[in-house]
Formats: sequence, structure tokens, C-alpha cells
Amino acid sequence: MAMSGLSFSLVLVCVFLPLTSSLYFHMWETDVKCFVEEVPDETMISGKYKVEVYDESTEKFQNKDGIGMHVDIKDPDSKVILSKYYTNEGKFVFTTHTPGEHYICISPNSTRWFSGGLRLRVHLSIDVGEHANDYKQIQAKEKLSELQLRVRQLLEQVEQITKEQNYQRTREERFRFTSDTTNNRVLWWAVAQTTILLLVGAWQMRHLKGFFEAKKLV
Repeated sequence: MAMSGLSFSLVLVCVFLPLTSSLYFHMWETDVKCFVEEVPDETMISGKYKVEVYDESTEKFQNKDGIGMHVDIKDPDSKVILSKYYTNEGKFVFTTHTPGEHYICISPNSTRWFSGGLRLRVHLSIDVGEHANDYKQIQAKEKLSELQLRVRQLLEQVEQITKEQNYQRTREERFRFTSDTTNNRVLWWAVAQTTILLLVGAWQMRHLKGFFEAKKLV
């Protein structure tokens, strides 16, 4: 029975726990790129990036000083959580306080007024939940053994799963409320349409009856 519960917990960890997302993309010096992370509240998110500049002489992307990045992060209510300039390689960390879609926008610290400029390649890695923790640093700082560190990782994973489940439950309740509200509006609209049609039909019958009586056709 205990093994069954452990297996179920491990399945939950695999299913619900968000993983690290890494990618690279090309952009121009005046571009702005935005990413959306939908997460529950009280969740830590960290991002690492590295900017490379295209060198036409070598036809390769290379590191270059002087090209930094501006990171702008907004919560679902469009409130600014973080707005800061970084160098060509850096890391940003923030904790969510509102569940929902968080917008992470990055842009080079360019002073150009027009489109174009340098061609850049940006390597970006975003970690959500307990993946955002640096456990090697935590282990060294708190002097934890391997077993203590693993137990802490599992506890934080379970905590993150609980947050994710609560968030999904809230989303389901909100969707159900929206669906019920829409169904009620459709029902009342159908009742209103039927009532209007009956009233118009009764008025037309009365009008036709008066017309025929006036013409002495009945």
C-alpha cells in the first residue's frame, strides 16, 4: 500500500510539475520578444539568457560587450513585477503573487529610433517552481547531506504540485461559472425571443381581425 502511494506521488510529480524550457531565437536590435508563463501564485520563476551578435566578417554569432538586455515582467493584472537592465549575459528571478499568465518581455538596450540594427541570437532558459532553485548553492549554504537535500527537493515538489492543483481547480471553477452564466444568458435570450414572437403574432392577428371587420369581410 505504501509503495502504491509512492508510485502515485511520483506520477503526480511527472504530470503536474513544470519543467525547464530552453530555447534560442534570432532578433534585431530594436525588437521586443515576449513569452507567457501561466503559473499559480507564490511560485518562483528564474530565467537565464545570453546574447550573441552576428559578425559579418566571420559570419558567426559572437559575444560582444555593450549589448545588454532590458527585462520587463508583468502579472495578469498588467502590474510591473520587474523592470531592469542587464548585461549581455545574466539571470533574473521573481516570485508570482497572482495566479495566471505572466508576460516576460526582453529587448536589447538599443538607442536606435528605427527598425533594424544588429542581428542578435538570444539563448533563453526559464525555470518554474522548484526547478528555479539552485540546490547546489542551498546544500553548500545550509550544509545539507545528500539525503536531506533530496528530502527537501521532494517536499518542494509536492508543495509545487499542490499549488498547481489548486490553480487548476480555480481555473475549472472559473470556467464552470463562465459556462453556466453563458448558458443562462442563452436560455433567457431564447425565452425573450419566444415571448417577442408570441406578442408580435398576437398583435398581427388582432390587427388583421380589425382590418377584416372594417372591410366587412367577416
